[in-house]
Amino acid sequence: MGQKINPLGFRLGTTQSHHSFWFAHPKNYSEDLQEDQKIRNCIKNYFQKNMKISSSVEGIACIEIQKRIDLIQVIIYMGFTKLLIEPRRIEELQKNIQKELNYVNRKLNISITRIANPYGHPNILAEFISGQLKNRVSFRKAMKKAIELTEQAGTKGIQVQIAGRIDGKEIARVEWIREGRVPLQTIRAKIDYCSYTVRTIYGVLGIKIWIFAEEE
Repeated sequence: MGQKINPLGFRLGTTQSHHSFWFAHPKNYSEDLQEDQKIRNCIKNYFQKNMKISSSVEGIACIEIQKRIDLIQVIIYMGFTKLLIEPRRIEELQKNIQKELNYVNRKLNISITRIANPYGHPNILAEFISGQLKNRVSFRKAMKKAIELTEQAGTKGIQVQIAGRIDGKEIARVEWIREGRVPLQTIRAKIDYCSYTVRTIYGVLGIKIWIFAEEE
């Protein structure tokens, strides 16, 4: 039996760090965890409604949350920051989150950081593939195009997997493609990974992407 483990959890403390930084009493831990999830969902929903560039890519690589007693710092890592140059957008987003979570005694601060190679990050790549699949592009073409974009970003290897009723077939199946090296069992290898769900007219498909960035 193959023993599967999340590549990011496997590398915590070596090449991978947490996306949430805070301490909580064991009794309050689940509440804080749900709060983090609500913040992330609220940001993603706002981006889906208000700003998209071509191929339905929102450009969010990851969202980091740092909590203190009176402050919640949210850092959004984006590939295409030209969408959020206007400060009023950030203020509007802050108000939406504060309204959603009813913050009274805690200040919320949102900042945006641009990442150098957007298509070298699996989340942005998964959004690109999902946009292609929704537009009825062949899954093989979408996967190959994603690999081309990643190679331009200067990565050492990539593996893309799509599972579900691909092309509307009756029986669900798994299709994958790999280019370069993806050493999943080497802990010092910096692997970026994401799992993404895309809703198409013929059902839900799952996209998984592993990107081998560098070796430490």
